[in-house]
Amino acid sequence: MKGIVKEHPCYVPSELVNCSSKACSVKYKYYCYLMELKEDYKYEVKVGDIVLAIRTELESEIIDTLSGTSLVVERGKLSLKLTPAQPIQLSPEQVEKCRRFQTTLFKILLNGDFNQLPSASDNFNLEDNPEIDYLLLPATVKDQRASKSIIDWKSVYSFPFSSESTCDCNCNDHACDLKIKKGSVCSCKLENCVVYTPHTHSIYIIANVIWDLNGNSTLYGTTTYKEHFKKRKSELSFPHQPLLRGRKVFKVRNYLKKDRQNKKKKDEKMSSEELPPELCSVIMSPISIGTIYSFSFIPSIMHWLEGLLVAFNLKKMLLDHCTQNDIPISKVLQAITAKECQEAHNYEYLETLGDSFLKYAVSLQLFKTHQNYREGALSKLKDNLISNCALCDFGSAKNLPGFIRMEAFDPKKWDIPGDKSKSVLLKEELVSSGRTSMYVGRKRKIEVKGVANVVEALIGAFICTEDEEAALSFINWIGIDVDTNIMPYERHLSIHPENLVDVKFLESQLKYKFKDPYLLVEALTHSSCKRPEISTCYERLEFLGDAVLDNLMTMHFYEEYSDEKFSPEFFTTMRSISVNNECYALSAIKAKLHKHILCDPVVEKNIAKTMRGVENLSLESTFGWELETYFCPYKIDVQPPVRDSDGTSVTIKVKANRITYQSTAKASNKDTARKVASKELLEQLQICKSLG
Repeated sequence: MKGIVKEHPCYVPSELVNCSSKACSVKYKYYCYLMELKEDYKYEVKVGDIVLAIRTELESEIIDTLSGTSLVVERGKLSLKLTPAQPIQLSPEQVEKCRRFQTTLFKILLNGDFNQLPSASDNFNLEDNPEIDYLLLPATVKDQRASKSIIDWKSVYSFPFSSESTCDCNCNDHACDLKIKKGSVCSCKLENCVVYTPHTHSIYIIANVIWDLNGNSTLYGTTTYKEHFKKRKSELSFPHQPLLRGRKVFKVRNYLKKDRQNKKKKDEKMSSEELPPELCSVIMSPISIGTIYSFSFIPSIMHWLEGLLVAFNLKKMLLDHCTQNDIPISKVLQAITAKECQEAHNYEYLETLGDSFLKYAVSLQLFKTHQNYREGALSKLKDNLISNCALCDFGSAKNLPGFIRMEAFDPKKWDIPGDKSKSVLLKEELVSSGRTSMYVGRKRKIEVKGVANVVEALIGAFICTEDEEAALSFINWIGIDVDTNIMPYERHLSIHPENLVDVKFLESQLKYKFKDPYLLVEALTHSSCKRPEISTCYERLEFLGDAVLDNLMTMHFYEEYSDEKFSPEFFTTMRSISVNNECYALSAIKAKLHKHILCDPVVEKNIAKTMRGVENLSLESTFGWELETYFCPYKIDVQPPVRDSDGTSVTIKVKANRITYQSTAKASNKDTARKVASKELLEQLQICKSLG
């Protein structure tokens, strides 16, 4: 039921959590992974590598999957490669420094508010309670790694800034008495730093000192920098000092969005401003602009990694209970990712696939185990078992909602590791009787239909990997009894099948030899048939056949159209065009099955009337049955239905070979209008094909 919501936990993977105290260990062990970033575009600022230090060793599947990540950024694409490095042992003081560094840098990038930055007295130590515990640290330059640490410790120690720290430069070559907002520093400390300007309440990244410009230099016309700042109520006391080249902090965005467009900027240089040192307070130094630029992509990368870890833990749970066969982590991640996440892959395709297979498996099971039930009773049982409410309850009983990814990533809401100002108390929870435990940080509300969709998508994940047995095992595990056992189907007929239908002719038409020809009689017997020797009709077989056909057609269209060229909406439209009564009726007429239906005179007249209506139709292809033969790559758009007093109108547009075809139909309801519009559109396309 869409709209009904229930509260569920949101799981945090245990790989990102650690419970430690300084009293229990002198050193903390971290497994290190080098995040190698590579851009495919030209820009003045180059990306650098970053070290991920985590308390749990990552599985190779996680490393391989993350290494295939490519982000669409402002100027092009940014690719990521994750490489294991040597583990490190850190003292509590070193961990505190690392956590202080990353919290400060991410708050600068995400908030840009000087007043929200950590103070020297803030606590960044690991506590006894479970908390997010991983480190993101700048890596040293590639050609220095053989002789030095992989971690750029100078940048890590850039906060809090101290003007009294020693310089690495030869002070004879620099002006050591540059005045800043508070005190003075060597000019080398103003190369590659982050500053705050109280007069504008802004944070800037300083790349270098501009030695050939000072406060007395001309800014525009005859106006000097000193006069310019005076107009803005900032009097320069040291106009002889060189200016600093600063630029605003990089904006952090969600780089996981599916339809994100990069902006190919002709200017490969960044915009900048000239700042007098005396108006600047140093926040971090030394830290390069390339390091800060690289860190602006990290929230999206870590959100993606967190999703992979959530999917990996769910995969472990599924392997414990449902299958011994491997299932790609990418498919599990897709199955738990809602459309609302706006990422490249979501569960829509898999949900459609799983919905169809579940309907088939349950219909077959009910058909076998309730042989005295008629079609109406079977349908009611099936609907009760696979309704959204039922599937939500089944999934919730197995703790599946906690794994679901429901929202688009918002960098501003990202939990900065080490930031205690908005930390959430984590509680460990065993989510299965096997080896899977997760942490719960917060609760969120999910629609009943959302949980049901994920249950179906997980079934679809097994099916698309050609593991039907695992899909059935999963269905049984969540609480729906299904199997593949063959059970005798008992019927009681007092007459030989050949006396009722032409078995040999029908078998030749269908190209199939029936082991039990009584099934053929039942399949051709309408409920209106009152012959005493026939005690049943085709309704039970129709119930089963409907599920079988739906599953077969869904599998066919999934294999043909489930790629990046075709949207899930198109996939659904293809199914609705093909899996319907009109399509089946025309197929039956094409096989001449209508001539062999056992029914009363009233139904016979209706069949004859139907035949007169289709005499002029070409049955070379039924609507939708061979739909794929008509199209080149195209885009389909189903417009929202329009209702008025006369009915409901639906408009469908298809763009093929740069030509847009459109059809609008009106009917008593949107489903009928959609089918009529689809048929008219297919006729247009068929005509266009015949004309070349």
